[in-house]
Amino acid sequence: MPDEARHHQAVPITIDGRPFEVEPGRHETAGDLLQLAGLNPAGYDLAEVLGQGEVRKFRNDQVVDVRAHEKFVSIRQTAPVA
Repeated sequence: MPDEARHHQAVPITIDGRPFEVEPGRHETAGDLLQLAGLNPAGYDLAEVLGQGEVRKFRNDQVVDVRAHEKFVSIRQTAPVA
């Protein structure tokens, strides 16, 4: 397979446990990934699950270095109080 075709293959990731495929590399912003998952970036933040309860939070305009099999979660910015 030519290097160019290999570079543009989609890689699997998960957001909130749901599978998605994106192109690898530093071209997706956190806001783009939230929209891919059907979430409004104005109300959510994106975080990468690093393991052992650790997460790395991204600003909506921050570019994310997307790699295969990464796990992301959405974090609701505010919630109504009953």
